[in-house]
Amino acid sequence: MCGRFTLTQSAEAIATAFGLDEVPTFVPGYNIAPSQPVPVIRADVNQHHRFDYLYWGLIPSWAKDPAIGSRLINARSETVAEKPSFRTAFKRRRCLIAADGFYEWQRQKDKRQPFYFHLDNHRIFGFAGLWEHWQSPSGDELQTCTILTTEANEQMQPIHDRMPAILHPRDYAVWLDPAMQTSDQLLKLLHPYEASELTCYPVSPQVNSPRNDSPACIAPLNCLDS
Repeated sequence: MCGRFTLTQSAEAIATAFGLDEVPTFVPGYNIAPSQPVPVIRADVNQHHRFDYLYWGLIPSWAKDPAIGSRLINARSETVAEKPSFRTAFKRRRCLIAADGFYEWQRQKDKRQPFYFHLDNHRIFGFAGLWEHWQSPSGDELQTCTILTTEANEQMQPIHDRMPAILHPRDYAVWLDPAMQTSDQLLKLLHPYEASELTCYPVSPQVNSPRNDSPACIAPLNCLDS
């Protein structure tokens, strides 16, 4: 699964990475957690990419209780085209969740050790995501999202058996195109990212609490101990 991630680069870097027409208003996040607003890239009918904040935890349009969002922070790539909670969004409402790293926890005897994963040079990337628009009977509206996951690659496997589906920039346009509804072609994009391009290291357990949101969250554990 993917339960925490980071986006620490500048707003200008985000605009460049996703081909945005405007530089977004953005606050760096070192410990982005479910239920929080998260940075999302969507495309309009003219294929212009735009930056938004959506709440992390997808609430299907048909849901009666928004609490379901807390259970839908991730969607499995293998079943996303069939699951009632995700299949409509998979066809019509795909997005990228902007990130430059993510956390995963490894079980070690009597504790869970967090690890931080990032790409070479800490470059920005996009998780494959879905979004939904939900309206309560009283008229309250929420826009929410979820991150797709896939099988772990060789580097992730000792830590966890799942990982977020990271898309290559060459695939952003296809993924975001609202006219693309061919499931087979979309599913081919949701494979484990190349292990050779990922770096990971253990970090402090302070990341366990979303109240902690500072550069210390991504500092290598041995640096904090020295």
